[in-house]
Amino acid sequence: MNIPVVDWLLGGDPWTEYRTRLDLLDETSDSPEVQLARQRMINHPGVKTMMNDLCDWPGPVVNSHKSAGQFFHLLPFLADLGITQYDAPLQEVISKILTLDSDEGPFGVIMNIPEHFGGTGADSPAWALCDSPRTVYALAKLGLKDHFKVLKARDYLMGLVRHNGFPCAVSKELGKFRGPGKKDDPCPYATLIMLNLMSLYDDLRNSEMARDSIESILYIWENSLTRHPYMFFMGTDFRKLKAPLIWFDILHVADTLSKFSFAIHDSRYIQMLDVIKSKANTDGKFMSESVWKAWSNWEFGQKKEPSAWLTFLILRIIRRSNR
Repeated sequence: MNIPVVDWLLGGDPWTEYRTRLDLLDETSDSPEVQLARQRMINHPGVKTMMNDLCDWPGPVVNSHKSAGQFFHLLPFLADLGITQYDAPLQEVISKILTLDSDEGPFGVIMNIPEHFGGTGADSPAWALCDSPRTVYALAKLGLKDHFKVLKARDYLMGLVRHNGFPCAVSKELGKFRGPGKKDDPCPYATLIMLNLMSLYDDLRNSEMARDSIESILYIWENSLTRHPYMFFMGTDFRKLKAPLIWFDILHVADTLSKFSFAIHDSRYIQMLDVIKSKANTDGKFMSESVWKAWSNWEFGQKKEPSAWLTFLILRIIRRSNR
């Protein structure tokens, strides 16, 4: 491991130091340095503001699932940092989410789909396979893996699987709405975030549906010049390094696949990883090549200097891949 780079990460923002100590240096969660870094993370103005903002769950009407400031993107980010259900005010946020469970199980957000697109034309709770898995993942990661509502939502979503991954699917409130693509095609993004959810459960991580879903994504990578289901491309923009892990891009895909032992030895995954590694500068650091405007106040939300958080994410992927 590049010691100067690791020292640089340890001197970064508290969440970068915290995750570096746990995920790259294998320090224990009860060590004084880890606990101190976690406390600094909890007290950081950016983290505190985000947690307080989430108390307004479900947040603004979802006009675009790609909008990086949507609450169902913020909550998984906090969960991945290491925030838990016991960190105030997350209990309030979680309570609000749990009251929005649908008859089927998945948790709703506020959407407005016009009637001519198959919706009702009114603001109402609904869910889609490009938002609900993010919320269920976050709840599980926050410590509610075995909560009966979380398991009900998880099992319903898993039941939507097909032989080639997961489709574009929505709740009954959204009528016959479907994204732009062939009905039989898998939705790459839905498949990706369902894989993230599967990675949290032992009974799903090694399942046939996980293997089929991984194959679906790697097949699109292998045929990226011709296969663009639901208009998800794996071209130039896809290959730009970007944080946090929100949408369908090379870093989010590689991070997800690195959680599955049978994916990291696939030659197509290794090729993807090589593309990422080739972007390191001479010091072994990585720079954001694209940014989300909603995250411009975070250190990874700029393209002028190497990003410690982005570099950490990549080093963790490499470490998981035993490379």
